[in-house]
Formats: sequence, structure tokens, C-alpha cells
Amino acid sequence: MPEEFVEDKDGMKIRKLAELKTVTNKNYEEAMLKRIDEFKEQKKEKSQFNDVFQNTFFKALNTAFDLKVQVDKAIGEDNLKKLHKAIDDILLLGL
Repeated sequence: MPEEFVEDKDGMKIRKLAELKTVTNKNYEEAMLKRIDEFKEQKKEKSQFNDVFQNTFFKALNTAFDLKVQVDKAIGEDNLKKLHKAIDDILLLGL
């Protein structure tokens, strides 16, 4: 494909950019979507253990945080402040 140039008023030659046709854009889009699907499949094949481990870890973490929120509600705000102060004192004692 020959390059086309346009000359501006100062005599500078400017190269015209190539135009992408709709068909080309759709082909690129289809190719990218196909690669994304391929990567998804590869990840599923390679990381079955990782997915199980991550799901278990995050479910346990979520359960722990839910339990903490429930304990915080059950203790009450005043007692919670006292508990936090006691924990801070214990942690600072080690320094």
C-alpha cells in the first residue's frame, strides 16, 4: 500500500494515516476475544489447586471478619474501647 503525503501551507509533507475498515476492526476484536478465552482456559487448567486454595482461604477470612463484627456488636462500644486499649497496652509492653 503506497503511502500518501499531504503538503501543508509551509511546504511540510505530512503522511496520511491509514484507515481501518470496519471488517478489519471486527477481525481484530474477534482475535482479541479469542485470545482472552484461550487465556481463561489455560488458567483453569493450570490453577485448579490455586482456585480451591484461594476460595477456601477467602471464605475462612470472610468468616473470621464476620465473627469479629458480631463480637464487636455483642461487646458494645465502651467495652470494645477498653478491650482495644488493653490489647494496645499488651502489644506496647513487648517494645
